Amino acid sequence: MTFTPIKGAALALILGAGPALAQDHLLNTSYDVARELFEALNPEFAAQWQEDTGREITIDMSHGGSSRQARAILEGLPADVVTFNQETDVDVLVEGGLIDEGWRDELPNGASPWYSLPAFLVRDGNPKGIEDWDDLIREDVQPVFPNPKTSGNARYTYLAAYAYGLRKFDGDHEATQEFVRSIFSNVPVFDTGGRGATQTFAERGIGDVLVTFEAETGGIAAAYADQNLVRVTPSLSLFAAFPVAVVDENAERNGTAETATAYLEWLYSPEAQRIVADNYYRVADETVAADYADRLPEVELVTVDEVFGGWEAVSAEHFAEGGILDEVFVNQ
Repeated sequence: MTFTPIKGAALALILGAGPALAQDHLLNTSYDVARELFEALNPEFAAQWQEDTGREITIDMSHGGSSRQARAILEGLPADVVTFNQETDVDVLVEGGLIDEGWRDELPNGASPWYSLPAFLVRDGNPKGIEDWDDLIREDVQPVFPNPKTSGNARYTYLAAYAYGLRKFDGDHEATQEFVRSIFSNVPVFDTGGRGATQTFAERGIGDVLVTFEAETGGIAAAYADQNLVRVTPSLSLFAAFPVAVVDENAERNGTAETATAYLEWLYSPEAQRIVADNYYRVADETVAADYADRLPEVELVTVDEVFGGWEAVSAEHFAEGGILDEVFVNQ
């Protein structure tokens, strides 16, 4: 697994050069739990845009489960850009003819300006002693995470648990699938997205451990500070890219292609990366990453390529109708 550091000097964005853009409006369609992140990012970009171009810009957001968002775009949602938490959902839009095939090569680090990993958030004092994926199959533990059929967040949880199971059972897929099935059977309720799962855990008081992106564990703990929720990093987890792309067909039709590209490029700037790191994501800028290293513990990360043979194989073997996910998720 590699995530190439980005030097600050290489991130300079010259927004004012060239002719006036067609319009200063963007629709960013994003994953469910990204609201606070983009509430912090968008005003900063808008201020920079106005300073450099003399014009205002409005950035509208649409949030939901990543896979559901991709389907909404296919059905006509006029997104100019996507900022997803799962590469396969971008590829769905490629297959639908809305995004160019080479989208991963259009921006650094495979078009992922930050990354994270599935991690845990537990109750005050960690009363059940939850430390690793093994604990999620205990009869006295109720994990909470959204439905992997509708949430990119939950699909990463599923894949991370599966990767851990393969390590635990020396590559035995049958034993691993039973391990994952046991985790699923302990989930009290499957919400459609990460936002709903957070509310189930933190507001409704259901469950013993919330499984979500590490970035979310920090933000949720801060948002519900009165509960003294505890962040727990498992021994092994899955590298989770957060891909971004211009929805080429929509942006061309909307006259926003240049603006959309500038917006996504700005996400790699030191200013944006610092905001992202403030929200507990692991960032590409090496200087910013070093400044925030104390809040992000070391963890063994594996990748989809290493464990599963890439996203195409995952889609065919795990997420296709009748695939492994269906087999372990049956009757849930």
